[in-house]
Amino acid sequence: MRIVLVGQGPFAEKVLEALTQKGEEIVGVFTLPDKRGDPVAILGEKLRIPVFRPNGLKDPEVYDLYVKLKPELVILAFVTDILPEKLLTIPTIGTICYHPSLLPRHRGASGIHWAIIQGDQRTGLTIFWVDRGIDTGPILLQKEVEIKPEDTTGSLYFNALFPMGVEAIVESVDLIKQGKAPRIPQDESKATYEPPCDDRVAQINFNKPVLEVYNLIRGCDPQPGAYTSFKGEKIRFYEAKRYESPGERVPGEVLSISEEGIQIAGRGGSIQVAKFRMEKGGKMGAIELVRLIGLKVGDRFGQ
Repeated sequence: MRIVLVGQGPFAEKVLEALTQKGEEIVGVFTLPDKRGDPVAILGEKLRIPVFRPNGLKDPEVYDLYVKLKPELVILAFVTDILPEKLLTIPTIGTICYHPSLLPRHRGASGIHWAIIQGDQRTGLTIFWVDRGIDTGPILLQKEVEIKPEDTTGSLYFNALFPMGVEAIVESVDLIKQGKAPRIPQDESKATYEPPCDDRVAQINFNKPVLEVYNLIRGCDPQPGAYTSFKGEKIRFYEAKRYESPGERVPGEVLSISEEGIQIAGRGGSIQVAKFRMEKGGKMGAIELVRLIGLKVGDRFGQ
């Protein structure tokens, strides 16, 4: 079966590695323009597979290359670009895509983020047949995973949804080859779609219940980083823990400062934050942040 792989980064690299180890025929790899060296491009070249780096999937060159490669199956492994509808007509079997949520819930570019932000207790991944909609195609395969109370978007992806996703794509290819791959329509009554998780949604409101604040911080960790402000400086929070605390303090008030982190009051509890990042520079601990911005117990974030 002639397969074209479209993707980027370590995830696409591991998918390519797994498929070639299984002896699958990969006739071409499409990835991002080569700025810093993409892992999947490096592996593809090492395996002597044709590697293409178009400026975007809408580039007319991509259609021409698809036609020449004559794929039976196209696999989308971590693709952030929109696939033109005309590309879907070329592979004789179809195009399948990895999506890190249990579709039809959490369609869109930030499925992992929103599962955590919205307090879901379980999520998973979906391999689906691509159609002209955004994450709307029939489901081929799904796998579930628990969201632990301390999970962040980063830990959930790298510890669970990344390795499970590679295995699921390999399993999906096997099902297709055996003629056993289903095409289960998505239940539109259960569909949700959220926007990309960026600074438009990542600002912390300490007046919300502490659990919502905690989930937002976890869901935005490591990117984009949930943020608040202090003395006009934007400060992003990482590595948070939530505590139930008796009595109500002013939301956003700094309760304690230690090497372990800064404890901040919320509605119904408090949050301890271990790592911080300002607009310039990398992450830092609590003591370094305090020295930089002059923070002390009793001050308030978000004013």
